[in-house]
Amino acid sequence: MPYLSLIVMVIWVLCLIDVVCADTYAVRHLPKVAWVFVVLLLPLVGSLLWIGIGRPEGARFGGASTRGPAPTTAFPEYERPGRQLATNSAADEEFLRRCRERAEAQRRTYREQQRRADDA
Repeated sequence: MPYLSLIVMVIWVLCLIDVVCADTYAVRHLPKVAWVFVVLLLPLVGSLLWIGIGRPEGARFGGASTRGPAPTTAFPEYERPGRQLATNSAADEEFLRRCRERAEAQRRTYREQQRRADDA
């Protein structure tokens, strides 16, 4: 029986760390801040409630989930590995050539407008 308080304290500390490390969007039934208060104020009952109904589904202790890392932006398609790599170098060269031509045409137009403004 003397180890019961030690076991409760270990469970309480692990659950408190788990609540703090859990992803805010994945916590169930209550906001994350409310879970922190429940686990802090009711060590044994709050910890058991967190384990039973509050933890994100598929989560491991320490905040890691089995679904992989959470997206860091609102557009996860931009986080695909290798997205920034060129796939068709000929099309890229053509695109860059057209961009340069368009930029040069805009510079010529600007110079002509400046000459007309200076002459007037």
